[in-house]
Amino acid sequence: MVNRVITGAHYGMRDWLAQRITAVIMAAYSLIVVVVVTLNSPLKYEGWKALFSQGAMRVATLIFALSLAWHAWVGVRDILMDYIKLDGLRLALQVLTLLLIASYVGWTIQVLWR
Repeated sequence: MVNRVITGAHYGMRDWLAQRITAVIMAAYSLIVVVVVTLNSPLKYEGWKALFSQGAMRVATLIFALSLAWHAWVGVRDILMDYIKLDGLRLALQVLTLLLIASYVGWTIQVLWR
């Protein structure tokens, strides 16, 4: 008889796919920004302001920030599940991580639509 040790919530394939999709989104956004900055070099304040006054760039930046947040959450959560064995400490660190990531996303929204 095999005794199985059940750990985590078996996120496996969903998290693997989320990491890949968010990485592709972040890479595409990064390439777009590099191209825009390269074509408009040197980009001064007025250029940045004009770039981010467009709704499409704001939405793309928000999608990038959300992708980064999800990517970071999956990675940090997996690290915490693998290496922090005390349940209470792991939960506290996960909650702290979620609050920190949520505050970063909120700050990004505030910067983009202020």
